[in-house]
Amino acid sequence: MAGHSRWHNIKNKKAKADAIKGRMFTKVIREITIAARLGGGDPEANPRLRMAIEKAKEVNMPMENVERAIKRGTGELEGVNYEEVQYEGYGPGGVAIVVEATSDNRNRTTAEIRHIFSKYGGNLGSSGCVSFLFEDKGIINVPKDKYSEDEIFEKAIEAGAEDVIMDDPEYYEIRTAPSELYKVRENLEKMGVEIAKLELTKIPTTTVQITDEETAIKLMKLLDALEDNDDVQKVYANFDIPESILEKLEG
Repeated sequence: MAGHSRWHNIKNKKAKADAIKGRMFTKVIREITIAARLGGGDPEANPRLRMAIEKAKEVNMPMENVERAIKRGTGELEGVNYEEVQYEGYGPGGVAIVVEATSDNRNRTTAEIRHIFSKYGGNLGSSGCVSFLFEDKGIINVPKDKYSEDEIFEKAIEAGAEDVIMDDPEYYEIRTAPSELYKVRENLEKMGVEIAKLELTKIPTTTVQITDEETAIKLMKLLDALEDNDDVQKVYANFDIPESILEKLEG
């Protein structure tokens, strides 16, 4: 899945650019609000909220914004009532796509997502049509220049991780069960392991090979358009594109 890993690198660079423009603030505030509404306003007792606050720090969001979002979620302050919506469909080349969104108007959001799929050669499907092709996982990224493969694998397994993926050029990708993410991180930190990033994500159980450059371009445009929608929080896709093509797209 080297090509898929490179896509994550492209996404991370794009996320940093979006953060500079302030685009990420809306998405993070919504996630904080929903996390607080569903699990309470104490991040120590609410792992999802804790992760959302960490994301807020990554994009340099002022703490007063974070606190207001938490209070809106717990009902201490009035605010827009967001709901979580998941969309599933297919992109160019038959690639399975899952979109996680938050919306204050489901009909509007659905119409927008359907339009994006249609505009870029995809099809919005019914609920459950592709989600079975993904597994929920916790991901912990550790810098590769700090540890050998044997060392990080031994520490990760001892900490309770499920596996270590070596595909990324900069980071080891330590995978955990979603419920074990913070426990594994704490165990790694006790061993002195430096943690670069952690997240809850969906990992494809099978991938679709895209070897045609034109199809790859259409797919990337679709994924970018979905991620640029204000209501969209995360986009997952089960493609694998050769490094040579992705390098052209990245350039």
